[in-house]
Amino acid sequence: MSIAKKILLVEDDPSLGFVIKDNLNIKGYDVTLCQDGEEGERTFGNTPFNLCIFDVMLPKKDGFALARSVREKNKSIPILFLTAKSMTDDKLEGFQAGADDYITKPFSLEELLCRVEVFMKRGIVQPGNDEKRFVLGNFEFDFSNLTLKNNSTEKTLTQKEAEVLKLLYQNRERVLKREEILKQVWGDDDYFMGRSLDVFISKLRKYLKEDPAVQIVNYHGVGFKLEF
Repeated sequence: MSIAKKILLVEDDPSLGFVIKDNLNIKGYDVTLCQDGEEGERTFGNTPFNLCIFDVMLPKKDGFALARSVREKNKSIPILFLTAKSMTDDKLEGFQAGADDYITKPFSLEELLCRVEVFMKRGIVQPGNDEKRFVLGNFEFDFSNLTLKNNSTEKTLTQKEAEVLKLLYQNRERVLKREEILKQVWGDDDYFMGRSLDVFISKLRKYLKEDPAVQIVNYHGVGFKLEF
């Protein structure tokens, strides 16, 4: 019998928290529900989880601060934000804090369950999958382990950062359109406000800057191309 995947849910609305937890339990997930950011931080430090779902507006410690704290301990665990906020700057702050995805209230439970299922499936490496290790200039990119390393440093990527970098590598012979990245990595080209994808690109550029020959070139109004 397989072990249930563990989810940390931090939601201060008791009714919404109960409904989400109940529906995830029905799908076979082991859910721990916390009602404020400090409780969520303590719980994450004491238990291994496969996925975090955080509300943004939390008492004691908001979701952005909680995500930053989690990222200090674990660079790769997926973080999904639940929020009533929909402004671009709020989304940018979330992604800068380490979020992998956003779902804006009100949302359907079916949409949430679908997002969770996608994260869980992406965490499984299937035998016979396509290539998992790539060489980018002086870097070795191990998609399976979400690592990017050279002779002096090793960086652990988030799941979404790794998926974006892999997609750029696999399409390095052409300019990859923004819509293509959004559809293939997030499943929806309308989901992001315009600048949100740029946060991920900026992070990848920062990781790759030790080798000036490796560049993610921005083709204004079109997309990006990985050049090395």
